[in-house]
Amino acid sequence: MSWGVKIGRGKIGRALGTLFVLLTTCSGISHASATLLLEEPYGKLGFFTATGHAAVYLSGVCAETPLKLRPCEPGELGAVISRYDGINGYDWLAIPLIPYLYAVQDADDVPLYSDPKLVSFLRDQYRRKYLEGVAPDAPNGASPGGNWYELVGTSYDRTVYAFQIATTPAQDAAFIEKYNSSVNQSHFRTVSRNCADFVKEVINFYYPKALHRSVVADVGITTPKQMAKTLIKYSSRHPEVELSRYVIPQVPGLEARSQPVHGVVESFLKSKKYIVPSAVASPIFAGCVVAVYIGTGAGRIDPSQHALVYSADRDLEKPIGTEDRRSYQLELNHLLGTSDREWPIIGSDRLRRLLRNAVPDFDANGRPVLRIRKGAELVNVGLAENNLFSDPAAGSFAQQLIEARLRAELKRGVPKASESDVTHDWDLLQEVMNRSDRQVAQTHHPLPVSQTRLEPSGARTQP
Repeated sequence: MSWGVKIGRGKIGRALGTLFVLLTTCSGISHASATLLLEEPYGKLGFFTATGHAAVYLSGVCAETPLKLRPCEPGELGAVISRYDGINGYDWLAIPLIPYLYAVQDADDVPLYSDPKLVSFLRDQYRRKYLEGVAPDAPNGASPGGNWYELVGTSYDRTVYAFQIATTPAQDAAFIEKYNSSVNQSHFRTVSRNCADFVKEVINFYYPKALHRSVVADVGITTPKQMAKTLIKYSSRHPEVELSRYVIPQVPGLEARSQPVHGVVESFLKSKKYIVPSAVASPIFAGCVVAVYIGTGAGRIDPSQHALVYSADRDLEKPIGTEDRRSYQLELNHLLGTSDREWPIIGSDRLRRLLRNAVPDFDANGRPVLRIRKGAELVNVGLAENNLFSDPAAGSFAQQLIEARLRAELKRGVPKASESDVTHDWDLLQEVMNRSDRQVAQTHHPLPVSQTRLEPSGARTQP
């Protein structure tokens, strides 16, 4: 079997729709594409620097292995290629799209909700099956250290902004030939050979001189945000590249949310731990920083502007509107008897207690589950939509996960879901609640219980 990711099982219509969007532009002409992925910072790196990460997704280039490229076969979605530091001495690695985003092989297996233990489990299981050559087991057989985890499951850690341009099969073939024949040896340097430098090299291979660094705004360091900014400017002068934009939301879960991405000067200016001491020590220096920020327009690009919302199982769609989002939010508060202020505290604590002793695993079909003890019984809580209802005893746990997912999707800020996403998950919540009601009725009431379909007041559904 090829290492590339094929269309998901059993959902041909949805998968073909996703493939169509990924491989077509607004004009409707099918061709390959190159997509600059601007990834938000997270965790400790987000605290010290807010420049984030950059990668390139090529829809017409697939990964024979993480180190060897080939043209994609029909039904394959391409690969994400990026430069990483500290992964067995390699300069770049290529990972199929769905594993790169979600650490699973099939789009149908993407978890609806995640927690750190589950994410570590999915990453390590994928590594053991496909990445032993670049990230082998530690001497004791455990998962190795290093940055290999950045190769898979990036959407659990952060939001990703995508800037897609058109390419041709001939360009892809030339790219494959060049990178397969070149020495793949790391010489990573933060200032001059970082992940954004690699993205610049790839995009400029397809469109020479499209991307460039900013000597002033980023003090000569190539940054992911600068690459996105210059690609937007290039596309305005060259409409034939057919730029389109979308956002890949961070998967709802208990992991900390990622932070906004900045350039170097912008990061310095917007960080109190840097700018306040500088302003005290040297007001002139702080004033120069402000002047550079304003003069270069370093902060003017909004990565989410005009962006559609990506999902692994549907076409790109517009984000849910403000009125509809608020309508769903109010109705969900009413349904659950909570308020916006109290729910995040109650919900987070409840889920953390629920998941503290949960053990991640796969079911018989290879889909992720959490094994949770309920009294003397071991309950398998399905995490993908296809196995959510596989264990009738998991109903109350599944309900809490879907509630939390909806809450995450309905928060303000960066686009997190389309209207069809929210409608779909609302229907999923109804289904799990109705199943729980039927289970209670069968236990305590011999007569059938009526089922009432819940509809958020004022919320519009798509035709």
